[in-house]
Amino acid sequence: MAIRLIVKEPDEVLHKTAKPVTKITPNVQKLLDDMADTMYDAEGVGLAAPQVGILKRLIVIHADEEHGLIKMMNPEIVSSEGEQFGPEGCLSIPGLNGDVRRAETVTVRGLDRDGNEITITGSGLLARAFQHEIDHLNGVLFTDIAEKVYDMNVDHGEAGE
Repeated sequence: MAIRLIVKEPDEVLHKTAKPVTKITPNVQKLLDDMADTMYDAEGVGLAAPQVGILKRLIVIHADEEHGLIKMMNPEIVSSEGEQFGPEGCLSIPGLNGDVRRAETVTVRGLDRDGNEITITGSGLLARAFQHEIDHLNGVLFTDIAEKVYDMNVDHGEAGE
């Protein structure tokens, strides 16, 4: 496995739509494995292929122990319900966080590393991660949809001050 370079904003690849994976090859499988290694190395919860400069519809997520590491090709949200509102960050936009409104629960369908169709329903952080990573595949960053963006390197004071 290998750690790949994470592309940073304002790189234009982050604003483009990724192409569907049409053929599962050893290179695609290695990319998924490398993406997982890169995500863990960066201490992230998820990573999309555009974040390593590849315009393919691939994501990796590890948001909870119940689902463990998810490697998915051509993911699509097939249903969503509820609402959550909270902070998000991104490995491609270090130092910034933003308050983003997302669905509380999503069901996502795609292909696993071996090309088998999988459907996963997740809530909370997993649902947020799915929506965030799938946004990356469509050229959308959390800063594009955040209601408020803030610099994590600036002291914003304590609540109630």
